[in-house]
Amino acid sequence: MRLPNTAFTERPWRIHEFIRDFEVEDVWDLDTPGGPDDLALLVRQFDGDGADFKPSPMYKVLFAIRWRLGAVLGWDKEKHGVGPRNPSLRDRLPDDLRDGPRGPDLKTVPMKSVYQAPDEWATEVVNQTVHAVMHIGWVDDGNGRHHAQMAVLVKKKGLLGKVYMPVILPFRRLFVTPSLVRAIGRSWHASATR
Repeated sequence: MRLPNTAFTERPWRIHEFIRDFEVEDVWDLDTPGGPDDLALLVRQFDGDGADFKPSPMYKVLFAIRWRLGAVLGWDKEKHGVGPRNPSLRDRLPDDLRDGPRGPDLKTVPMKSVYQAPDEWATEVVNQTVHAVMHIGWVDDGNGRHHAQMAVLVKKKGLLGKVYMPVILPFRRLFVTPSLVRAIGRSWHASATR
């Protein structure tokens, strides 16, 4: 379920310290009920060979189209990625986060982990159109129960990003992110039954 942006902006996440130039694009509730220390279990779903994370065929097709389009148009060339011209969010981290656990890089999309804290995990991707961040926070529901919330943060790059990102936003909100949210929930519940 999609949430208002305030579900992210009004929480005291550490990431707020170093993303002031990013916009909150969406916030989503994830069906991942658990205990106070279970964010690490959720993050582990994205680690290794990705065996625990099984995105839907639609998700795979949509991302295959995006990466093919990026390859044809040159959006994902190394020069557009993280580097001197496009610094990583890791360069902005305070020492305690930089020296702490980093978390896994995603396997299904080329997102690199920025940091992992007990209640937060952030990954990023940089290309010619955008510097995007996926933030997963572990939210206290009360009574010892918790679940994850995912925020998508963007910094549009140049005229191309300012045109491309709004064009794909409805498509992403209707198809891509809901498919991802369902896949995360399915993987979480499947791993809980093992």
